[in-house]
This record gives sequence, structure tokens and C-alpha cells, in this order.
Amino acid sequence: MSAYDDLMLFTRDTQALAQVAGRLGWDQETMMPREAVPQRAEEMAAMEHILHERRLNPRVGEWLEMIDDATLDDVGRAQLRHIRRDFDRASKVPAQLASRIARVTSAAQGKWAEARAADDVAAFLPVLSEVIDLKREEGQALAAGSNVYDAMLSDYEPGTTGDQIASMFGALRPALTDLRVAVRAAKAPPKLSGSYDEAAQMKMTRHLARTFGYDMSRGRVDKAVHPFSSGSGLDVRITTRTSPSDPFNCFYSTIHEVGHGAYEQNIDDAYLLTPLGRGVSMGVHESQSRIYENQIGRSRAFSGWLFGQMRDAFGDFGVPDADTFYRIVNRVNDGFIRTEADELQYNLHVLLRFDIERALMGGDLQVGDLEAAWNDRFETDFGYAVDKPSNGVLQDVHWSVGLFGYFPTYSLGNVYAGCLHEAMRSDLPDLDISLASGDTTPATDWLRANVQTHGGLYEPREVIERAAGQAPTEAPLLAYLTTKFRDIYDL
Repeated sequence: MSAYDDLMLFTRDTQALAQVAGRLGWDQETMMPREAVPQRAEEMAAMEHILHERRLNPRVGEWLEMIDDATLDDVGRAQLRHIRRDFDRASKVPAQLASRIARVTSAAQGKWAEARAADDVAAFLPVLSEVIDLKREEGQALAAGSNVYDAMLSDYEPGTTGDQIASMFGALRPALTDLRVAVRAAKAPPKLSGSYDEAAQMKMTRHLARTFGYDMSRGRVDKAVHPFSSGSGLDVRITTRTSPSDPFNCFYSTIHEVGHGAYEQNIDDAYLLTPLGRGVSMGVHESQSRIYENQIGRSRAFSGWLFGQMRDAFGDFGVPDADTFYRIVNRVNDGFIRTEADELQYNLHVLLRFDIERALMGGDLQVGDLEAAWNDRFETDFGYAVDKPSNGVLQDVHWSVGLFGYFPTYSLGNVYAGCLHEAMRSDLPDLDISLASGDTTPATDWLRANVQTHGGLYEPREVIERAAGQAPTEAPLLAYLTTKFRDIYDL
């Protein structure tokens, strides 16, 4: 066999082990016994140690040197691009540090959950401080004298810097703030009321998953505190959550995670268990979840179909017609939780976290001042005060598991989704006719062909440029949000 063949066989085993490690994380969030946390921390640390050793195995470097890129096709060169990037990263991070991060973040996840349940910030800060110190050490190793936060960001959105994102977010913020102020001054649609059986919600959520093309023969839908998606290829799992008083939380969390899951399921099978067999970046990944949830799932056409489905499932639930239902689905609400935020205000939550975590990593904000900084910023941006830590600084799991650099990809995904939606509507002028009957196939097929099937073949921005026909810009997202909410609120 050639050096390339040997490298790809080795890489396939590494990818398979990474999937097993991911399954351990999924199990910890869904089914693992509560007292198993210390043992699971050791298991995950051991897996990370093995994976780290494989990623920096000297044979990988030798194979990379032996391979002549000119002899490969586009797929082969793309595989090498990812393998080189991962090898370079692994070579910079000591194995002992990688294991310590895995062990500490696994334990921190449990401590975060306990602190969140008790609204006890002080109980979480010591382990968070340890996580930050370890991640900063990792970032310094990766940056090699360059910007530490940019090095962290590159794990989730290769080729993008913190300054570039800050510039884009700076363009988003004034327009979103002005629109939010105008909307909050206008007459709001009614709120959903009543109680909705949680078992019926889970039945509906599985129906919605299939409606959006999620292949249940290669996937699962389970419940977790924080909805997420895990896995790729032939084993992709998503989670959701239920609330008796808020079925939309369940339904739209599910549609959101289906966007992630469908992306992974729809990648070309030829890339299975290779570096190309996964979403190319978290920003592109988030573009899929957000366009499924919002531009498709909260559209007037699709929400009309969902209105009928809810009447069938729950009987008369107090909403008179599909138009009122559409306005309720898109109602702008005061609230604290990012994952429950309406489409208009969601990005303001992300911008808050982006600025805070950059300050934490840069040493401009100390962990002991984190809660006060969060609460001050939230009141400035949203106009009311955080009432308890579980609605504030303790609401997200990301920092406990060391995902610094991840938060900005949520809003970057919204920007990408705006570009994709504009192009999709241009290509599918009759899309609303299908959505009104609950048929999402034209939209999901378009996304599969233009985004999802490529996996990691192209760089993130190139994926969006090829699909949308233009470089990513915030303009389509702002135009979409302005048109939509001015209509709903009669502005």
C-alpha cells in the first residue's frame, strides 16, 4: 500500500475511537448513573490520552512527509489538509495536559450541574478557574506567541479570528438593538397558555424529527438538561427537553438539533470515519440548525401546518387560527435563557458571552468578578436584571467542559443561515407551498446538496460562498429579521 493508504487506515481507527469517546459524553448527559461521574472522568481521560497519542504519533508525520499532494485528487488533498491541521495541533499540546483537561472538564460538568440546580455560583467557580487555567495553557501552546483566543477559536471555525468576528458582531448589534426596542414598544401577540402532556410532546418531537428528514434508523431522540447533538455517519444522536407549560421549547429545540444531526447524517458516505466525514466547522453546523429551526420551522407556511398538528395532538389549546399561532411562535419575550431566546434577541445573548470569554482568556476579567460582569452586561443589553444564577452565568454547560471559542459560532451560524436562506428562496420560489403541507423536502434537499453532503471537503467560508453565491455577510440576516418582525409587530 502507499503512504497515503497507510495514513488513511490509521486515521480511520483514530476517527472510530473518537466516536466512542463522543458516545461516552452522550451517555453522561442522558443515561449514566449519577454517582458514576468520578469513574467516567477517568474513562474519558484515558480515551483522550489514547487519542492524543494517536494524533501525534510520529508515523503520521512520516507519512505526511512521504505523500506528494500532486498525486492526489481534490478529496485526497482535503483529507491531508485536515490531518495536517490536527497533527500540528496535537504536536503542540503535551499529552499530560490533554489528559488533565479531559479529566477536569468531565468532573467540572457534574459540578456545574449541581451548582446550577442549587443556584450556587461559589460552588462552581473554583473548578471553573481550574478549567480556565488549563485552557489558557493549552491556548498558549497552540498560539505559539500569537493570539491565544484566536488559537481556541480555530478549533471550531478555522480561518476566522476574534477581531473578524468582533467586527461582524459590531455591525449586527446596533440594528438588532434598534429593532428590539421598537418591537418591545409595540403591541405583542398573545402568549401560549395551558398544560401540555410531556409524553405527547415527545411523540410529537419524534414526528417533527422525521418531518425534517432525520433518519431514525441511524439516530435517536432522548431527553437531557441541555439539548445537543452527538455522533456522525451511521450513528447520530440528538436530545431535547420538555416543559408542561412550553411545548415550543421541546419542538424547536428538537428541530434545531435535527439540523445538526441531519448535517452529519447527510455527509457523503464515502467520507465515513475520515476527517471529511464530519461538519466542517461549528459555524456551518450552526447554520444548519438555525435555518431548520427559524427560517423553515418558524416560517408562516410551516407554522400553519404545525398549528394543525398541535390541534390533533392536544385538542383545542386556546389559539384561534394559524395566523395567531404564527405570531405566538415568533413572539419576542423577555427572558434569560439563551437556548429559549426568540429569534430576534438570540444573538444578543451570544455577543454577551463572546465578549466575556475573550476577557476571561485575555486576563482582563477575573473569575471572581464573572457573575457581576455577566449581570451588569445583561441588564445593559436587555433592560432588566438577572434574577438567579441558573438564569445567568450558570445557564450554559460550555465553559465547564472547556469550550472556549465555541460561543461566537452560534451567531456566525445565524449569519451563514441568512446567506443560505436568501439563496435557497431564490432557487425555490414555490417553497412555501410545500412547507404549508408539512413537506420540508425541497428545503432539506437543497441544504443537503449545497452544504451537507460536502462534509469537510471545503473550508468553512468556501462552503457558504459556493452555496450562497457570495461571501458571508450579515446583511441578509438583518434584512430577513427586519422584514419578519416589522410584519409581525405591525411596525
